This record gives sequence, structure tokens and C-alpha cells, in this order.
Amino acid sequence: MSGKEFAQRVRDVDISGIRKMFEAAGSDAINLGLGQPDFDTPAHIRQAAIDAINEGFTGYTYGSGIAELREALSNKFRQDNNFEVSPDGIIVTSGASEALEIALAALVNPGDEVMISDPGFVSYNALTGFMGGKVVGVPLGEDLTMRPEYVLERITPKTKAIIVNSPCNPTGGVLSKADMKAYADIADDHNVTLISDEVYEYFIYEGEHVSPAQFTDNVITINAVSKTYSMTGWRVGYTAANKEYTEQMLKVHQYVQACANSIAQKAALAAITGPQDSVFEMRDEFKRRRDVLVKGVNELGMECEAPKGAFYMFPKVENSVEVATKLISNGVVVVPGTAFGQNGDGYIRISYATSMEDINRALEIMKNVL
Repeated sequence: MSGKEFAQRVRDVDISGIRKMFEAAGSDAINLGLGQPDFDTPAHIRQAAIDAINEGFTGYTYGSGIAELREALSNKFRQDNNFEVSPDGIIVTSGASEALEIALAALVNPGDEVMISDPGFVSYNALTGFMGGKVVGVPLGEDLTMRPEYVLERITPKTKAIIVNSPCNPTGGVLSKADMKAYADIADDHNVTLISDEVYEYFIYEGEHVSPAQFTDNVITINAVSKTYSMTGWRVGYTAANKEYTEQMLKVHQYVQACANSIAQKAALAAITGPQDSVFEMRDEFKRRRDVLVKGVNELGMECEAPKGAFYMFPKVENSVEVATKLISNGVVVVPGTAFGQNGDGYIRISYATSMEDINRALEIMKNVL
């Protein structure tokens, strides 16, 4: 195999820093690195999947997803997100990861610019690169969110899309309604597309979740059942947009994926239409864990405001790689801020999507190591 020439688009992309840290740790390490809820998928959702199997619902579905799930999502957007999208404007995907991929594939030509927060979620940078686009990193404000005024300073005629993420990974920041309205105005004034990643929308502790689609049609909304219902491995996400966008994204989806998993779609339908108690129970537990961690890391001398959403905190440290490496070697997995962009240096990301017992054990180790 030596001497093989692989595509530059792949050679230019490194393995995710989050995965590197996870795989470097021992099997008994306390994992404060991965963003995966530590709760079981609720029983009624699991039962819907079992029923789908027993009923033989195991073949291909419509490319855009089963009609009843898209209808349920259309209702969800109307009731929870204050915007209208028809079932025909929704594509059910294999997780939010595929949703991001088809959105960028439909929009970005080689040389086009995509604006993302720096630090920001690792996939935005890599997927933009795969499409031949150029990432324009936008530094965060004091509240650890991407500021509209910073975006305006960097927008050019080559700007094709702006990715907004609220609540935000890796910082836990939450954009205000005024911020979202400002982003919608930027999209309209400059004829660019917002890609709004809303996968943590129900995990907000201060503030409110606002979808920019209530202000503009120049937006592709991306979400998933993964975090909300503790269904990360089920791989069901979705996009919502007007017909102009959806027609183009559907072409990519049909050739890359054909359709999302049929059984998981039935489970997602049960999640969207069924009881929502588990979502609020998870949110309340995450807030309890957040409060313990924020108090603990501040007592250790790390400066950290309480994150307003998601299940991540982003405390300041002297040297992010050195601190993360030292913690991992002592059995606590965290992620250096540099994994999320060059402006992430001087921070580490800690996930509190793990048990309170593990959080308290991790704080004890951190106290002895740092």
C-alpha cells in the first residue's frame, strides 16, 4: 500500500481531537470528554423500535423519511420553534452529522467561505474542507458565544454560509433572541445562508432557545433526537428548510445515504410524539451536575462562568494541551480547547454528561493533580 496518493481533501483533515483523547485514555478512566448523555433511551422509544422489527418494518423508506415522522417534526417546529415548515421541507438524516454534510454539500463550491465560531464544534471545519470551502474563524465574545458584530467585520463577497450553534459546543453559551435576529438580518442583507445547529435546544438553564428560522427563510435548521432523547447511537437527525434548499440537499442525501434507518425512524417518531418527561428530567440533572462542577473547578483556581446550556463547560487553564494530557494520564478524560480551534488554547472542555459520582471522583483527582 505504500506510495498511494489519497485525495487532498482527506489528507488535509486530522482525526477529531475529541476521539484522540477518548482513545488515549484507559478503559477505567472517568470520561468527561465525550458529549453523550449517560441515560438510557426511554422505554417507550425502545419499544417502538422493537415493534417496528416485529412488524417487519425493515426495508427502505422514502428518501426524505417516513411521512408520519416528517409530519410530527413539522408540528414540533410550529409549536416549539415558532416557524412553519411543511413536511416536504424536512429531510430525515443519519444523525445531525449527515444533516450538516448535505447542507454544506448543497451550498459550498471550492473557494467559498464558511464562517464558524473559533472555538467551535470540530465537524464544521472538517466538513467545510471536504467540500473545498474555506473556513473563516470568528473569535468568541466574553460570554463565549459568536458575536454578530464580529461576523460582520469578516463577511466578504465569498461568504456562502454562517454556522450558528446555540446552545453551543464546546462552551455551553446560549445566543440571545437579539443575537439570532441580528444573524437573520445579516443573512438577508448579504444573501448568505445560516446553518443553525440546534441539537442542544432543550438543555438550557438560563435564557431561552431561539431558532433563526422564525426571522428568515435564508436558513437551514439542523437538529437530531440524539441528545434530547439520549439516542446518540440510533443515528436520526433532520433538516428543515424551504423547498429551494431541500431539493438540492435531497440529491446529496439520496446518493450518500438513500434513507435513514427505518427502525430508528419509528423510534424517533415515538420520541417526538410521546411523553417528554425524560427530557426535562435530564435537563434538571445536567443543571445539578453543572453547578457542582462549576463550584469545583473555580475552587481549583480555574476561571469558569456557569454555562447557560448544553452539557459542557469551558474553563480557562494555563496550557490546554498540557493540562488535558496530565489529567488523562491520571485517569480523567477532558479535551484541550485547541481541538476546537486555535482560539481554544487556554481552555479545556469538560462534559458533565456523566454521573455525579464520577464528577466528584474527577474533582478529587483534579485537586491532587493540578
